[in-house]
Amino acid sequence: MNATQCKMARVALNLGVRDLAALAKVAPGTISRFEGGEELKERTVDDIRSALESAGIEFINTDRGDGVVKLRSAQ
Repeated sequence: MNATQCKMARVALNLGVRDLAALAKVAPGTISRFEGGEELKERTVDDIRSALESAGIEFINTDRGDGVVKLRSAQ
């Protein structure tokens, strides 16, 4: 997951920085720094990614670029 994917996923879920930070159990500043382009420890990025995936995001990487897909909730 890269910084752009993180922000796209967060916005797709209508989460604020603090909301995502709480889900990932990291400080809000960590989310802001990552989305701003700062490199984080792999473990921290994994925690953020896992939180987003648990909330319904699927990350995609294709030859045409990287992106995110918000999955529909089961009804």
